[in-house]
Amino acid sequence: MSRRARVTPAQAGLPDGGARRRTPGLRREEVAVLAGVGASWYQWLEQGRDISVSPQVLDAVARVLRLGNTERRHLYLLAGLNPPAPEVAPDKRDMCEGLRRLIDTWMPYPAHIMDLYYNCVMYNDAAAVVLGMRPDITQNCLVDFFTDPLYRSRSQSWERNARTVVAQFRAACAARPGDEGYRAVLAQVSEASEEFTALWEERDIEEPGQVRKELEHPLVGLLCVESTAMKVPARPDLTVVLHTPLDEANTASKLEWLASPEGRRGTMYPVAG
Repeated sequence: MSRRARVTPAQAGLPDGGARRRTPGLRREEVAVLAGVGASWYQWLEQGRDISVSPQVLDAVARVLRLGNTERRHLYLLAGLNPPAPEVAPDKRDMCEGLRRLIDTWMPYPAHIMDLYYNCVMYNDAAAVVLGMRPDITQNCLVDFFTDPLYRSRSQSWERNARTVVAQFRAACAARPGDEGYRAVLAQVSEASEEFTALWEERDIEEPGQVRKELEHPLVGLLCVESTAMKVPARPDLTVVLHTPLDEANTASKLEWLASPEGRRGTMYPVAG
């Protein structure tokens, strides 16, 4: 009722006739006509009665009421249906500066942001120094995990984590069946890595969470970190991956040194591995 009250007849493409209306916004009957449903059915919907509801009808009602994506998902939940996949609201598309501040503030610990298809959107300096993120690789986190020799040479937990990485990618693909973006990445990594193909055929599935990583850095030795993948509700197309030092191998102090002026000078020179 509150969403109906804020839509004027003019916004809905209806003539208001110049007459004063007792009901602000649209009447129930007008919403029903515009959505292509019966007036009684729509009244029962507003009243929360136990009626049969389809996604197509809810989408029609959401369109008439000019609901945003979050409101549309909420309507699905109110009706007891699984909500559609989150979408980025037009006014939330330009969040990159704030996200850049987020991962830069995470220094001296590695952090990066990737899109739905595991393409790296941005990374901080620590991710470059520790994880080997750089411009001359594919910039796809899945493909580079299997094909980047620098990361492979540093990762002491590669074989253990590879199964998790593939299982999480399968979960992402399953959430968007038929998505051409996932198909393109799948084709690229399958062609580049037989190891990926073998793990993909095992059909394991796992939701993103926390992953322990052990890395042998050429300047400071063993680093033990825990990566945490987090979604940004306003940008459901992005995932922030933060790496936190574990209480092992003096990892926090080593990461702080790598980010110091002395450590930065050390990374300027080629080092094996």
